[in-house]
Amino acid sequence: MITVIGTGTGTPLSADSLRAVAEATLVVGGRRHLQEAALPERVSRVVLGPLAPALDVIARHRADGSAGRVVVLASGDPGLFGIVRALAGRFGPQALDVRPAAPSVAVAFARVGLPWDDAVVVSAHGRDLRTAVNVCRAHPKVAVLTGPGAGPAELGAALADSGLPRTLVVASALGDPDSERVEHVSPADAAGRDWPEPLSVVLCLDDVRARAHAPVPRTLAGRSPGPARWALGEEEFAHRDSMITKFEVRALALARLGPRTGDLVWDVGAGSGSVAVECARFGAAAIAVEKSSDGVGRVRANALAHGVDVQTVHGSAPAALSQLPDPDAVFVGGGGRELPAVVTACARRARRTVVVSVAALDRVPAVREALSEAGFATGGVLLHSSRLAPLPGDVTRLAGTNPVFLLWGDRPAHPLRGATQ
Repeated sequence: MITVIGTGTGTPLSADSLRAVAEATLVVGGRRHLQEAALPERVSRVVLGPLAPALDVIARHRADGSAGRVVVLASGDPGLFGIVRALAGRFGPQALDVRPAAPSVAVAFARVGLPWDDAVVVSAHGRDLRTAVNVCRAHPKVAVLTGPGAGPAELGAALADSGLPRTLVVASALGDPDSERVEHVSPADAAGRDWPEPLSVVLCLDDVRARAHAPVPRTLAGRSPGPARWALGEEEFAHRDSMITKFEVRALALARLGPRTGDLVWDVGAGSGSVAVECARFGAAAIAVEKSSDGVGRVRANALAHGVDVQTVHGSAPAALSQLPDPDAVFVGGGGRELPAVVTACARRARRTVVVSVAALDRVPAVREALSEAGFATGGVLLHSSRLAPLPGDVTRLAGTNPVFLLWGDRPAHPLRGATQ
């Protein structure tokens, strides 16, 4: 058996775990864990860095039937974004004796007196920080497992200009009676500081107390389930003179955008922000770009009414897009002479998909050309629906809506563009 022992979050090792370490002939772990274990000189040890070489050493040790016991030391619960996944994949779960300590996430939330069954947990250790940033933009209670180049300074810098009300709780050296620190800082303050190792976890909490501290009993852990309904009716959004993406068009647009937790979606020419709000209801981070000040106000009101966060940018595309973080998907509404330039700018930045709603037939060729020249595989449909409408005498007629072209471009799959989960 390979004994995997969680440590370092204030949970004392059991007598059995202490005995396993004392009897080990090979101990694998981080430098700090190995130093704290005070191993005798006879014990072989491997300092964890890249996993593959360490796994190879374990495999050779196990192949020698007389070599003795292998112990792996890890932080907290090694089954939570930890080494158990790699060990089980290489040697099989039946070869593991896992003895977890308290997860650093649980300890961090305990320090601030909050439950964490409704928190979204995301790892930035050895991963792209943008996923963690997007989760923090979209969700009111997030725990981020940190890593080199992906700590509170980098997270704070990415969130500081979002305009979203967030507080970062930086929990350092959890479980160490001499070094543990738990600090509440703004994203801007976090970005301006040097944070020494070791860092355990950063909590990102919505400043609106009712969202991050809601005393609602839970059945499922993690983020709330997806929306019960989507492609909401136009009457469920504040809008001006029917200037809103109709629900039939929005339904297909959402299907093509594929918003999900960890994604960032731009809604360009947002109007009422109905697309941005619906993407946020699916768990994606959303930025709405709108040129009119009253439109920006409507976007904010609609986001508030539906209980989601949407960052608003008051400005005209494409100029207003230059300072925004790269999106996974983009929805472009409206039209005008700048539409081809707007689509081109969005296509240059989008990692996955651009979806464009066009009312004028004359705009369709230019939009398709802009998507094609950016290397996207293009498609589109003409949507023309007729809704049931009442007539006097308890009868029903068909009321036609204005036809709309929905065009899209999908970036060809790239081996480096994997899922965010």
